[in-house]
Amino acid sequence: MSNVETKPMELRCGAAVDGAHPADARVEVLTARDVPLGGPRAMTVRRTLPQRARTLIGAWCFADHYGPDDVAATGGMDVAPHPHIGLQTVSWLFSGEIEHRDSLGSHAFVRPGELNLMTGGHGICHSETSTPGTTVLHGVQLWVALPEQHRDAARDFQHHVPEPVRVDGAELRVFLGALAGQESPVRTFTPLLGAELVLDPGATVTLAVDPAFEHGLLVDRGEVRLADTAVRRAEMGYAHPGVAALTLTNTSDAAARAILLGGPPFDEEIVMWWNFIGRSHDDIARAREDWENATDRFGAVEGYPGERLPAPALPNAVIMPRKNPPRA
Repeated sequence: MSNVETKPMELRCGAAVDGAHPADARVEVLTARDVPLGGPRAMTVRRTLPQRARTLIGAWCFADHYGPDDVAATGGMDVAPHPHIGLQTVSWLFSGEIEHRDSLGSHAFVRPGELNLMTGGHGICHSETSTPGTTVLHGVQLWVALPEQHRDAARDFQHHVPEPVRVDGAELRVFLGALAGQESPVRTFTPLLGAELVLDPGATVTLAVDPAFEHGLLVDRGEVRLADTAVRRAEMGYAHPGVAALTLTNTSDAAARAILLGGPPFDEEIVMWWNFIGRSHDDIARAREDWENATDRFGAVEGYPGERLPAPALPNAVIMPRKNPPRA
């Protein structure tokens, strides 16, 4: 998925300076901010990562939650070919359908309950368009930062349909990593967890998790109590590393739905701007120049009926690093 802001911020992001805390059960609530993507009929998304309070959760560095949007009113999604470096994109829908084309030659569809993961290490470009049959568009767009060793990885595209699994009071779909005895076959470059959880009304579920991971619970529908902290729709509850189990309670009188993300703290500083992740301002400037000059670095998308997306202007200054706050 993509960031089509016309004036994206440049951010330096890094993991916490860790003075940490095994078995720290505190939960922080990260509130979303509304971000309009483009012109007057463009989508508005609710962004929980990155933000001042926390820039990464594991290698998860970008989380947008959107919809449900009435396509007749919003015009749906039509994102022209655009580039990525240094990341993997994770596409997950709750409703609707999106057509994906990329410079690897992939032509695929994003559908509810199905994972599409694209790797854009050294460079890839792709387009995304909601299909004519889509009436309501609703989902999340997520990015994973590639570690230094793999940040120039070759282009790749993976598709996976996780089986729904029932545990007491909930249904899970594990699209990355492992949870509740289920393991995704999808390849990543750092250990990760990604799963959709649907909790029955009033249900309490305790899930064993890797204590080396930090976790984020992004609530899509209803209200979920993570440990003793309420997390409402479009908010993300953050749980520190050192916790071996997460207890979730649906306090709603209807089914609640959430996305659970996790991974070990990412110990590298990254620079994010537009659809690029690098290690310096120069990395970003070079990628932008390569895209604007239509070099072979990104390839080309075949089959999209329109022009590719131009890169925004670079900011005049480099923004100082933002780091996760140290854990007390």
